[in-house]
Amino acid sequence: MKILLVYPIFPETYWSFRHALSFVGKKAAFPPLGLLTVSAMLPENWERRLVDMNVEPLSKSDIEWADMVFLSAMIVQKESLDEVVQLCNELGKPVAVGGPYVSTSANLVPNADFIFIGEAETTLPEFIADLANGSPKRIYQASERPSILLTPPPDLNLIDISRYSSMNVQFSRGCPFSCEFCDIIEIYGRVPRTKSSEQMLAELEALWVAGWRGTVFIVDDNFIGNKREVRKFLPELIRWSESRNFPFAFLTEASVNLAEDDALLELMEAARFHRVFLGIETPIVESLVEANKGQNRKRDLLESVKKIQSYGIEVMAGFIVGFDNDPEDIFERQINFIRASAIPLAMVGLLTALPDTQLWKRLEREGRLLHKSSGNNTDCSLNFVPKMDRETLVEGYKALLRKIYSPKEFYQRSLNCLSRVKSGTIRIKLERVDLIGVFRSFSKLVFELGVRDRERFQFWKYLFCITVHCPRSWGNGIALAAMGYHFRKVTEIFCDKSEAGVANSGLLPMTAEQA
Repeated sequence: MKILLVYPIFPETYWSFRHALSFVGKKAAFPPLGLLTVSAMLPENWERRLVDMNVEPLSKSDIEWADMVFLSAMIVQKESLDEVVQLCNELGKPVAVGGPYVSTSANLVPNADFIFIGEAETTLPEFIADLANGSPKRIYQASERPSILLTPPPDLNLIDISRYSSMNVQFSRGCPFSCEFCDIIEIYGRVPRTKSSEQMLAELEALWVAGWRGTVFIVDDNFIGNKREVRKFLPELIRWSESRNFPFAFLTEASVNLAEDDALLELMEAARFHRVFLGIETPIVESLVEANKGQNRKRDLLESVKKIQSYGIEVMAGFIVGFDNDPEDIFERQINFIRASAIPLAMVGLLTALPDTQLWKRLEREGRLLHKSSGNNTDCSLNFVPKMDRETLVEGYKALLRKIYSPKEFYQRSLNCLSRVKSGTIRIKLERVDLIGVFRSFSKLVFELGVRDRERFQFWKYLFCITVHCPRSWGNGIALAAMGYHFRKVTEIFCDKSEAGVANSGLLPMTAEQA
């Protein structure tokens, strides 16, 4: 059996980091971890290839080679997914589709031959057995959320690690909280399931043996969802890293209550966690209540951010506007909070109703749903009727984006962040070839931001400040400048595009059949 695994194109978003990656000569931020894991679950005698369309084009010959094509995608990748499914149909190749998008919107992939709803540990073995018996079903739906203690390490043989800026691993699935807008708890549940320390170290060892040195993203939606297991894992991770001279720096996602756990923060600092993404969402208490974000209401959010930063961990954060309880001045209040928190990488999005979430169900009951979500909450589109005037909300959101991603604002937040985050703790050895690459990347960045850019004065001022005031954080400061450039370019794309299509698509609420 020949299996072609295909990862559809991830479109231009704040999360793609495409404009920043161009400076370092990388094609994508991370490899498709889900498909690499699925590959490892297939029978050993099956041939397999992977095409990540974010780093290389998919050709007809790729599809013609295969007996079957496997696809996985998030909502934001649905257009590319549909195109690949159609091409496979035209070439007469059976298609199996799974992943987060299909798990909540299986009805939107009518031309797939096989559909997998839920986690592959449950559905894939059943499919393989049915295929061997000549009686495969069209739809496989997980009847439970499986333990991931037997999940195999991802199949790294299918990728060229040099094409990615970071590698990724997964420690847990699920989150103990109940945020109304979140689909993670609907897909993976509220009881976090974890891998063992032995599994994690085996995956990291495989990356180390493959020659990876640099950032590793632990992709959990809430790394500290099961604190007991995290506390078991981190000391083992520290010992493993020490024995190999700390080859990796880690980043992950966590809930804000991380700030109350000094012992855990000390372990993460010792393990070389250099960045964490927090779901802050909003400084408006009434909106946090509306979103059922109780974990954020119990603490001073600004102090929580500052506490985490004091452990040498830079904070990224997600913010949302469009809640029913947002006041008219929400945009200025978000700007002020982001500025005061010294969070350079602030991802601000419009509230969006994702399928099967509690928000989706509430808005459906209220007759306020307009259409399916694009999966991108930063493209200035709305898929529901907001309480705030729609034009006021969208235009206020655009003004917010332009403000926080303007060079002057972004560079100042970066400087404030570098002054708060203890420097010098992350040290990853660079080989000679890497040093050449670093020089080449820096030259590209200086030419683009310091010569071609209309805001070049702000860049040179920033470069002078990090050189004089934050010399030990100089490398991180340059990386932030590259990411800030990406945010600004994407903001220009989203904020300047015509919204005629979006406005016209939202004239009437969805019917029950459309939902």
